[in-house]
Amino acid sequence: MSITPTPPGRGDTATVTAEEVAAGGIGSPPEPRQGARRSFLSSPVGRHVGLVIALVVLVVIGMVTAGDRFATGSNLRTVLTLAVVTGVLSIGMTFVIIGGGIDLSVGSLVALCTVWSTTVATQEMAGKSTWWLIVLVAVLVGMGSGLVNGIFIAYGPIVPFIMTLATMAAAKGLAEVISQKKTQVIRDTGYRDFFTGSVLGIPTQVIVFVLVAAVGWIALNRTTFGRRTYAVGGNPEAARLAGIDVRRHTMLLYVLMGLCCGIAAVLISARTNSGSSNLGLGYELDSIAAVVIGGTLLTGGRGTIVGTIIGVLIFSVLNNVFTLNNLDTSTQAIARGAIIVIAVLLQQRAARTELRR
Repeated sequence: MSITPTPPGRGDTATVTAEEVAAGGIGSPPEPRQGARRSFLSSPVGRHVGLVIALVVLVVIGMVTAGDRFATGSNLRTVLTLAVVTGVLSIGMTFVIIGGGIDLSVGSLVALCTVWSTTVATQEMAGKSTWWLIVLVAVLVGMGSGLVNGIFIAYGPIVPFIMTLATMAAAKGLAEVISQKKTQVIRDTGYRDFFTGSVLGIPTQVIVFVLVAAVGWIALNRTTFGRRTYAVGGNPEAARLAGIDVRRHTMLLYVLMGLCCGIAAVLISARTNSGSSNLGLGYELDSIAAVVIGGTLLTGGRGTIVGTIIGVLIFSVLNNVFTLNNLDTSTQAIARGAIIVIAVLLQQRAARTELRR
């Protein structure tokens, strides 16, 4: 069947098929501007622009509601310093979620790392050598715990949700056993002074976060490890057929997450000058929320480090605005939950739009 839309004598005769008409090739005027706009909004740059706008709006709200208390250098330092622990965890969580996984155990692992690295035995050994031993123990405990998660998830196989949920409970219990549910005070002042100090007016903890974020960006965007992470999260079977050892790579992603837990434990224990089984409470939800807000798909295969950083800053500024306006923590939790729901709905809408296109 054919259709001749141009009558004789009024131009060239064009014969097309009915299938082309149904597909929209004929009779549907092109919309280059609308298409370009949709393409930009669904691109990483477009999503980052939206996140930056949201961050700017929060800053404006803070300046209007809190006045001079918000727009000060000391408050900016506070916002950045309080964001570093969640930020470091969010960098590792970005890799895990892009790779198609999830980790609910990060908060408990942070607590376990702080407790194990601040035991009396560890501090005595550090006193005889160097306080960097505390850092080494925290990092090794984090990586070891991540390795356990990775082995059972990749080779078990146990689904990430169940495995990390079990690790969350086990790590929390182990931290309580080691510390006997007591707070362990760090006696080495050099450890505390180094990680709570500053360089050229910039807090050391912020510098550590920037370095972790920079290394994470390079690893995700400029190495084969990053490309394999996207491939494994986007389509594990296709990645396997392309020659990628999917199980080994999945295991390494959780080891990387454990490394970030160890670094985060160092930062928070130095800031509180202690190790405790309660220090990591709630960080798993905060890190997942920041990653989701930053545009990383929970189904895997898409995400950026830049988006995650902006997501971390959004939550940090939001908490700061609530605190300066004397709003309770329950209100903050409700707001965070609402933001997460909105972000997921926007992700699903964008995914459906890309699928149709």
